[in-house]
Amino acid sequence: MRINFMQAVDWADVARIYGEGIAAGDATFETAVPDWPSWDEGHLPYGRLIARNEADEIIGWAALSPVSGRCVYGGVAEVSVYVAAAARGRGVGYALLAALVAASEENGIWTLQAGIFPENEASVTIHQKCGFRIVGRRERLAQQYGRWRDVLLLERRSQIVGGSNED
Repeated sequence: MRINFMQAVDWADVARIYGEGIAAGDATFETAVPDWPSWDEGHLPYGRLIARNEADEIIGWAALSPVSGRCVYGGVAEVSVYVAAAARGRGVGYALLAALVAASEENGIWTLQAGIFPENEASVTIHQKCGFRIVGRRERLAQQYGRWRDVLLLERRSQIVGGSNED
């Protein structure tokens, strides 16, 4: 497996994998895959990654979204990681997230956050392996197909970017 930067030409495969995550029911509140321009506009220009297998097929993707338009949150981003159904359980998600953490720090991000359904234990596990910690549980945050869902809030604070306030 190798990790590359995502290009617009990769969108069809990225969208397919995103759709698989939506269909599985435990990845997102989204109910439909957006078009490329909408997705592109909602994500930071760096840290857009894809994983390719030995056959050069895209088997996963990861990206960063801003959490706010306010400048004080410029170093805070939300992570998204999706793995093709056929490639799950093979370390793809972990490899993508580890590479995304590195890319975020290279671009001055000091805090990463993720909202994960508690039932998505594999995602919680890979985030924790990459230094995220559960900071809370947002109970009945929103409905998905008429069912209230809780969301775990996970956070990773960089040890490289952001420094300390003890100056």
